[in-house]
Amino acid sequence: MHMNSYENKNKFESNKKYFTISIYTICVVLICTVGIRAIFNWKETTGFLAHLIGKLSPFLIGAFMAYVLNPLVQKLDKLIFKEKLGIKSRKLCCFLSILTTYILVIGLVILFFIFIIPQLAKSIYDLILALPSVDEMRGWLTALEAYFPSFDWTLVEKPLNDALPVVLSSITTLLSDLIPLVYTASISVVQWLINLIISIIISCYVLSDKRILSYNAKRFLHVFLSDKKYVSLMKTLGECNSIFGGFIVGKLIDSLIIGTICLIVLSLLKFPFAVLISVIVGVTNMIPYFGPFIGAVPGFFIILIVNPKQSILFLFIILVIQQFDGLYLGPKILGDSTGLRPLWIIFAITAGGWAAGPLGMFLGVPCVAVIAYLIDRFLDKKLAEKGITLPEEE
Repeated sequence: MHMNSYENKNKFESNKKYFTISIYTICVVLICTVGIRAIFNWKETTGFLAHLIGKLSPFLIGAFMAYVLNPLVQKLDKLIFKEKLGIKSRKLCCFLSILTTYILVIGLVILFFIFIIPQLAKSIYDLILALPSVDEMRGWLTALEAYFPSFDWTLVEKPLNDALPVVLSSITTLLSDLIPLVYTASISVVQWLINLIISIIISCYVLSDKRILSYNAKRFLHVFLSDKKYVSLMKTLGECNSIFGGFIVGKLIDSLIIGTICLIVLSLLKFPFAVLISVIVGVTNMIPYFGPFIGAVPGFFIILIVNPKQSILFLFIILVIQQFDGLYLGPKILGDSTGLRPLWIIFAITAGGWAAGPLGMFLGVPCVAVIAYLIDRFLDKKLAEKGITLPEEE
């Protein structure tokens, strides 16, 4: 009897509480180990991530395309095919809305290539022809010497004369390497087109299966979360989607309108290279705050080559358009979609530019806005648990 009692005391018994703690401990140790290794081998880590992103780029681009186009698909599905046309089949409505969306988008892209690309090519060709030659630059230098005889112009002439052989050698090397360069560029274009086609196909599948994907995601969350936490998480994800998606779609529309306004104004005033400059202004306008100024700089120097007086007028036009965008158009389209103060917007642009260049400058703002929202929600929750209510700063 004593022996059986001793055996029962030493018998291993499962304990759900300690088992859960052990699993959490193992996961934390593994995550910390991987994180420390990634930090101490940062070059290998960034190389691996770049390689992984490159391989997954069709899926990432396709998912992003589906995310951007989903609002238009939903509008067409609800307002046109269900309400106006009265189609009852959900699958047919989904198919027609996706098809119509891509017809509209691809149509706009085709129009862009038909009307804008030739104008861009012509503008770039005319700009190259308008660039001053070496003899013209020397003539300007001689004229400046006559106007300012007291200045030691050898400080300018010597670097210019030293640079000419280097420039000529670079041009000769470029021409000799032109055929391999064209071949490499052709392969890159073909690979890019293949990836683009794959991305479009993936985006179509994502849009058509979004209900199934959403359903499975909800099932997964229900398994691991309580009902209260599930409702809270879904509300948080909805707000994050509203902040991020609202900024992306709104800024694209805003930049398209600004680029079109710039093109109309410059064309009416007979500015040179109106299409090229308007495309630059429209694209850079997607970067908050700094975008209009970044776009104005190359436009100013392009016009300065042809007509210095018009370059000053161009800066005034950009200033007016920027004020119109900042005070009226932007708030109408975007509203307060990010909720960020100017300081944090500048930080987001700077950090995003450092991490991913121009694309990072564009995506940095909505990403920081989402992080700020999550932190704000977390702080509000913790303060509410402690029963602390702080007055808002005015």
